[in-house]
Amino acid sequence: MIFAPVIRRAAYAQSPRSADLALQRFLMGALAAPAAATSAGCTVTQDEKTTTLQLDVPGLAREQLSISIEGNQVRLQSVEGAPRQVQRAWELATDIDAANSSAKLENGVLTLTLARLEPVSKATSLSIQ
Repeated sequence: MIFAPVIRRAAYAQSPRSADLALQRFLMGALAAPAAATSAGCTVTQDEKTTTLQLDVPGLAREQLSISIEGNQVRLQSVEGAPRQVQRAWELATDIDAANSSAKLENGVLTLTLARLEPVSKATSLSIQ
């Protein structure tokens, strides 16, 4: 026969401590999927034709930033000799139309508006003889 002590729940389960609540709020905020994804000073928003990236780059001028687009990848880096070094890269779901995309730097916030490249049909029709 086994005897186990009976302890009422109220004796050991108290209300959560403030540190536990703070950790819970942090984890819920970090794991939640908001409408605009945010990570480390970067906000990403999408619609049916464009993807917009807003990135905080305080202290950097237009001439100190280099942006390159290749297929569905965007790379941002600061040039040599800039007061701070920035290197970021994003990979989007679809290819980017570089000709219709734009970049704007205003008050330390870089806004990249990236147009999606519409897929071109490679289907050909044959005439029947």
